[in-house]
Amino acid sequence: MDLSRIGYFVRRFSLDPSLIIVIVLLVVVVTAGFLLSDRFGTMRNFMNVLEQASGLGYASIGQALVVIVGGIDLSIGSVVTASTVLMAAVVNVHPALMIPMIFGTLFFGVVIGFVNGYVTIKTGVHPLIVTLGTASILNGTVLIYTLQPTGSVPYWFEEFSYGRIGNVPISGIVMLICFLLVWVFLRYFQAGRALYAVGGNPEAAHLSGIRSNRVILFAYSASGFFAALAGAYFVSRTGVGDPRVGDPITLASITPVILGGLILGGGKGNILGVCLGVILISLLSNLLNYMNVSTFIQWVIQGLIIIVAVSVYVHKGKKL
Repeated sequence: MDLSRIGYFVRRFSLDPSLIIVIVLLVVVVTAGFLLSDRFGTMRNFMNVLEQASGLGYASIGQALVVIVGGIDLSIGSVVTASTVLMAAVVNVHPALMIPMIFGTLFFGVVIGFVNGYVTIKTGVHPLIVTLGTASILNGTVLIYTLQPTGSVPYWFEEFSYGRIGNVPISGIVMLICFLLVWVFLRYFQAGRALYAVGGNPEAAHLSGIRSNRVILFAYSASGFFAALAGAYFVSRTGVGDPRVGDPITLASITPVILGGLILGGGKGNILGVCLGVILISLLSNLLNYMNVSTFIQWVIQGLIIIVAVSVYVHKGKKL
């Protein structure tokens, strides 16, 4: 296979190489699924995968926005957990506050994200350290409050995670709409393009008149918002506030970002690649579950995927 011809084809038709890689991997996983499991290749299963992918999708959108500006958010899983416990605990005592608490929980996520961005800017400490500290504070606070699932939400709120329009899950529709809106924002709005400018070269962005600090604050606030939205999804799905639900989400939210071709240094990447990465990871997990592969082994596979994806994109960046 002539790699130079592939590179020419990609440039000639303005195709993002990272999208092509993810699409190829999707084809491989789907093909393997059809061959290895009779239950995998059904429309019902694909809709179930879309439903189950929603929480990861929301969290990955937030992580992607932070990565685009050159940061990283290791507090996402903790915000997810804190959001579920906060919503379920308050609504359990005051059921009439369910609707206000939906907005209150999303606002809580925005505040945590804003604090992450503010501390990062004012102290100059690497966001990895700042968000890791935030994660520790949130996890400790939640576990001081409860060590086991707590609270409850009304039955009707379960429609967010389990409801269907026709055969399509509502949560999946909301996730895809969120990805679409963020893609439009990043591609066609000046404020969206500013995220890439700040992530690519903060000094040049500042000299061109972009208020870099505001852009960074926006990215982290958006990350908190989408993490809280993921929390709302999980509390809708389980009906309770689980103090451990967000534990695997932080690493899981990074995986689609890397697979989607976003550069951890910032400034490059396509949010649609992240969407495809979410679907890829969810389909792979679904297939491995049908094959009775242990969850712990799946974590190992997820870690290997991150390492391989980073290596491939670094190599690709040198060649293309």
